[in-house]
Amino acid sequence: MKGPGQNLVLININNKKLMPSEQNISFQLPGKIKSHQEEKLQQLLIYLHRHSPFYKELFSTHHVDINKIKKLEDLSLIPTTKKEDLQKSNSDFFCVRRDSIIEYTSTSGTLGSPVTVALTDNDLNRLAYNEYSSFICAGGSPADVYQLMLTLDRQFMAGMAYYSGIRKLGAGIIRVGPGVPSLQWETIERIKPTAIVAVPSFILKLIGFANEHRIEINKSSVNKAICIGENIRNTDYSLNILGRKITEAWNIKLYSTYASTEMQTAFTECAEGKGGHLNPELLILELLDENNCPARAGEPGEVTITTLGVEGMPLLRYKTGDICVQDNAPCACGRHTVRLSPVVGRKKQMIKFKGTTLYPPAVFDLLNEMEEVKEYVVEVSTNEIGMDELLLYLLPADTSEECDHKIRAYLQARLRVSPYIKYLSKEDIIKMQFSEASRKPVKFIDRRS
Repeated sequence: MKGPGQNLVLININNKKLMPSEQNISFQLPGKIKSHQEEKLQQLLIYLHRHSPFYKELFSTHHVDINKIKKLEDLSLIPTTKKEDLQKSNSDFFCVRRDSIIEYTSTSGTLGSPVTVALTDNDLNRLAYNEYSSFICAGGSPADVYQLMLTLDRQFMAGMAYYSGIRKLGAGIIRVGPGVPSLQWETIERIKPTAIVAVPSFILKLIGFANEHRIEINKSSVNKAICIGENIRNTDYSLNILGRKITEAWNIKLYSTYASTEMQTAFTECAEGKGGHLNPELLILELLDENNCPARAGEPGEVTITTLGVEGMPLLRYKTGDICVQDNAPCACGRHTVRLSPVVGRKKQMIKFKGTTLYPPAVFDLLNEMEEVKEYVVEVSTNEIGMDELLLYLLPADTSEECDHKIRAYLQARLRVSPYIKYLSKEDIIKMQFSEASRKPVKFIDRRS
């Protein structure tokens, strides 16, 4: 096996800080973007054929002639790759020698056993470039100071990516880590960051702490938040209840993001707030229906990605399990890239409860709307007849009968079914949300067999 980079043309991102005017591919016409992606796709196929044990076998088994894959439309000639493939044959996806791997990260294991993702030095540079591009898309500049309210350890790729991207941007960084509202506010008041990177539900906790301690949040230095891990918008791009609760209390600009460890790339909103922009030099995007055909315009489909410029563990037609809607209309920001809606749900997390189909984000939105519910964890399991059972662990505003009645009546009215409810103390709900191994709050537990 040859060393890294010998058969894969990488973006010129090493030791160079690009300015917004140089990031011109996203602003080019769609035809130019497509041609660029098709050129990169052909390079990727050659690289995989030479270096990937998994894809070499896949090409052979399914009689895939990579020389016939010229256009993006030709991708349909190649079978898709699933999460189970990664879990079963993880090391067969590695395309470089072990001594070329600089960083080992892993998925969170939300949908099964964690997957190890190996990155070379060039992959780390690509990751930094991705987040650099994302922060620029979200209105970032070297004049900003970002307070990172997330973990940078536990093999968490995102924390490392944000840090590296902000460094490439030339902005300031404050690594506070997750949780501890008192420390977050003390740091904000002392160092005066212009932006925060945080999980939206934690931003609500910051607001609550500020109100309790008479901190005037709208006089703080923070003017924007990069929101990770949770939806702040509905599929029509309007703010959902979580987004509205934040902006009604705190006059800051919210930017939504979507990413996964496997894709090593992020979709980030611009100031228009109309979906996460694709970085087309880093990723090819498909939205597929149940038959692996392209989803129709405006219809939800499974996010399926092909990585570009990845050395260590590139992926071809990888189905993420996330369901989104694609928007191909030109954006008012001037970019001509595809945009993704917030995640409607994860394919494997779909719940069929008493004849009603639900995705966890829809349940989260309902619970976030209720003043009677302070915190929650949603659990789904299989009952004795093989059907889905939905149990909500709730921290109620109080333990009165009236509060209980309001919660049950509201859920019945909005869901049209009555889930099972178990009330927990604040201590017990926190234990459920933050296990020793968790890198972010756990709001959904799937115990189905």
